[in-house]
Amino acid sequence: MSTKITALLATILFSSPQVQAVEHVHHTGHANHLGQAPAGVMGDHVHTAGDLMFTYSYMRMHMDGMRDGDSHISTADILSEYMVAPLRMDMEMHMFGAMYSVSDRLSLMAMVPLLRKDMDHITRMGVRFTTRSDGLGDISLRGVYALSAAPGNSILLNFGLSVPTGDIDASDDTPAAADAQLPYPMQLGSGTWDLLPGITWSRQSNVWSLGAQAMATIRLGDNDNDYTLGDRLELSGWVSRKLSPSLKGSLRLKAQTWDEIDGADPELNPLMVATADPELQGGSRVDFLVGVNFYGPQGVFNGSRLALEAGVPVYENLDGVQMSADWQLSAGWQVVF
Repeated sequence: MSTKITALLATILFSSPQVQAVEHVHHTGHANHLGQAPAGVMGDHVHTAGDLMFTYSYMRMHMDGMRDGDSHISTADILSEYMVAPLRMDMEMHMFGAMYSVSDRLSLMAMVPLLRKDMDHITRMGVRFTTRSDGLGDISLRGVYALSAAPGNSILLNFGLSVPTGDIDASDDTPAAADAQLPYPMQLGSGTWDLLPGITWSRQSNVWSLGAQAMATIRLGDNDNDYTLGDRLELSGWVSRKLSPSLKGSLRLKAQTWDEIDGADPELNPLMVATADPELQGGSRVDFLVGVNFYGPQGVFNGSRLALEAGVPVYENLDGVQMSADWQLSAGWQVVF
């Protein structure tokens, strides 16, 4: 695990300014949604016993060009080493979720993702082509437990399990072969059962709120194609301000680090394209994101929220030649009954 990411976590958790005023939870049985985190943060709150929440979220990430370490690499340099060079990639996710509060301190949820990935390439002969994969991703079963729920100040334990429902044998036609096995970034799942531990801290006033979260993905064993994706750690720190009774704006920094793949898919040739090399899959990145949360009125759609967040990388260091992130967008809607 990267020491610089660990140091950042310590900074986020222990150096945030303290806010003296507090914001209470609604006594109607629903959490005060003006205290919720930006759109890209999950597991940031619990509800009171018996609450049921449904969510839909959309995420898109665009990647453009290649990077080695913290330097961009030209397509010509890539083609001097590989037969094929990736040009750009788009990843889309539609996530459907449901959360149920077993008690005032414990909420359980299930998340079902639908994914689509498109990657443009060029060969040494100048032939351009696109590969695509789409379908069900890895379903996650998660829980949030309130270790501390003092008014305006909460510490939540996040836990979960990722179920290997996503395809790891996605294929498409290429100039070299029909129905060819696609490289690691184009697959839809990990192929392994993965642990999803984390912790979330937040503090709220009538106008401001602060938060920090650490979430990890820990892979368990090898998948059926003889490899294991690298473990991942994500750290977020955010500040939000109420702009009106129904609108809140946010700024967030998200840092993440991920390890290289252990093992290799025997169907992939790492000499053909860099995305097929399991030793070129690790790295770290820091994103800066701006978001808004819009809250609907209480009533039939109790606690409804529409959230948007967009961001760009401000730091990226990749372990070998890999696709470089360009921008990302998240949007979500939730309603509580």
